[in-house]
Amino acid sequence: MTNLKKWKTLKSKMVLDHYWCKVRQDEIELPNGQIIDDYFVSIKLDVAMVLPITSSKEIIFVQQYRHAVGEFFLELPAGNFDPTKENAEVAAIRELTEETGYIPQEVRKIGTLYDKPSKDTNQIHLFLAENLRKVGEQQLDITEEIEVVLIPVESVLEKIIQGQISVAGTVAALFLGLKFLSY
Repeated sequence: MTNLKKWKTLKSKMVLDHYWCKVRQDEIELPNGQIIDDYFVSIKLDVAMVLPITSSKEIIFVQQYRHAVGEFFLELPAGNFDPTKENAEVAAIRELTEETGYIPQEVRKIGTLYDKPSKDTNQIHLFLAENLRKVGEQQLDITEEIEVVLIPVESVLEKIIQGQISVAGTVAALFLGLKFLSY
């Protein structure tokens, strides 16, 4: 049992309301009675992320440019979705197929994480995909230029340690997924 208390929201207003970027400004009262009038919250779409493992024990990664930090990253296939309009598993399979051209025969949920609950509202839904087969070419969005990279399972931990795989959601999904498989 905890003695911690939730914060009280006194007022809220949307200060930016775009499909891809919504920001709410809250006036809050802390448990100690102090008032904060400029607490900003990003209202984000959820993320569906897939850990795809081939029958030859390789993980399918996507490498792409990320403009916010101006660098290329190795990541697991993933994408945003609106959970009021689409099921997380359906979104995960869709993203995997669009970004890599692969489709799984088996999919199972391995977890749900919060990326940054201090400021963001979204969840990351993690799935393990196995028995993959190549069904076609990538079907990328206008902002996507993606290289598909297959990495043997036994090489992944070293790539994380060396900083070659460094996106938090991808790292968490890898540790959860590999624990599921006992690799």
